[in-house]
Amino acid sequence: MKIPKLLVSTVVRGAQRGESHGALYLVDIAARDVEQVADWRSEAIDFSGQGGDRGLRGIAVVGKEIFVAASDEIFAFDPWFQVIGSWKNPYLKHCHEISAHGGKLYLTSTAFDAVLRMDVKSRRFERGMKIVNTGGVIGLKAFDPGIPGEVERDNLYHLNSVHADASSIFVAGRKMPALVKMTEASIEVAAGLPRGAHNARPFEGGILYNDGDGDAVVWATQEQWVASPVPRYPREALVNAGADTGHGARQVFGRGLCVLSEKLVAAGSSPATVSVHDVEAGRVVEQLNLTMDVRQAVHGLAAWPF
Repeated sequence: MKIPKLLVSTVVRGAQRGESHGALYLVDIAARDVEQVADWRSEAIDFSGQGGDRGLRGIAVVGKEIFVAASDEIFAFDPWFQVIGSWKNPYLKHCHEISAHGGKLYLTSTAFDAVLRMDVKSRRFERGMKIVNTGGVIGLKAFDPGIPGEVERDNLYHLNSVHADASSIFVAGRKMPALVKMTEASIEVAAGLPRGAHNARPFEGGILYNDGDGDAVVWATQEQWVASPVPRYPREALVNAGADTGHGARQVFGRGLCVLSEKLVAAGSSPATVSVHDVEAGRVVEQLNLTMDVRQAVHGLAAWPF
């Protein structure tokens, strides 16, 4: 199949105030072309830690609008990358991923162990769903994002994945041992996951995810487990190789997944690279590097429809 053009978001881990700490790119792997369409240099963010509030993360395209997560704020762009609006909510913090379905946006609020639902038409945050642990029993607490003090901040599970479709909402976190299926009032385990997983979602009779500890894109079903390794470069080819600590800024840091077909998946990694994985065969079939700066990590991916 022809690989579509992709919209890619990045985070520059360890960037300092005044420096670019993320960007948006249009990436055409087939044409070997990369175009930077937005640069992120906000001063009003928390620069503590390797990732902090830096950069741009989850992406969702709805109609002719592109929604992009920037930690505690959601931005909307038109197809020419002019900002047409932005929205904040007191319960949105360290948003990693967003998913669109049925005129709604679903956003992970990592700092609150919650998922927020935003109505695309009204631009209103209309529902919150927080994962809670009561006496060792995992449950779900629904709340109104418009009412302050409804729930407290928590980061027990480090929610970093959300996928909404006609069947349900699927959520996972780096510190959760499972992909969970949520409704507005209930939660149940859909499938097991290893610690460190990102971008987990149902896929072709199983689950698909970035294995953050195994440095691979994984497709797992009851019958098989296939791991496609993230591209790795010689250390001497890296820019800012001293930042490659194995913890925050490091190469083969895999983030972002975009399903292209029943077996091809686009995935991101560090130093900023977009790869197309054949998850049936467990190998990379195409890849394009944006920069060899090991601090720059791809975080969000979406097919570009325009």
